[in-house]
Amino acid sequence: MKVVMLESAEHDLKELRSYILKTFSVETWHNTYSQIKKSIRNLGQFAQLGNIPIEIESLNLAQYRQIISGMNRIIYEIRHETLYIHIIVDSRRDMQSLLTRRLLRIA
Repeated sequence: MKVVMLESAEHDLKELRSYILKTFSVETWHNTYSQIKKSIRNLGQFAQLGNIPIEIESLNLAQYRQIISGMNRIIYEIRHETLYIHIIVDSRRDMQSLLTRRLLRIA
C-alpha cells in the first residue's frame, strides 16, 4: 500500500521533535523517530492493523484508524490503495481539542 504523509502530520512531527529535544534528549528523539518510522512502514503492509479511534468511532468514519507507537498515536486514513497519515501526536494529549483545532483551522 502506498503511504502518504500529509502536511499536518509533518507539522506534528516537527512539534513532537521540538518537545522531545527540549524536554528529554537527542537520544530520546532518535529512538522515538525510529519507532514512528518503523510503525509507518508496518502500516504500508498491514493497514487494517490499527483500530478506529474512540474520538472518531461515533462519527461512523471507519476509514480512519490509529496505531500506538511508543508514547505516540498515529492516526491515518485508508482510501483505496493509499494510506494517508493525518496526525502524529503524544498519546497523553487531549485528542478531542486537537481535532477541534484542526477542524477550525480548515474551515
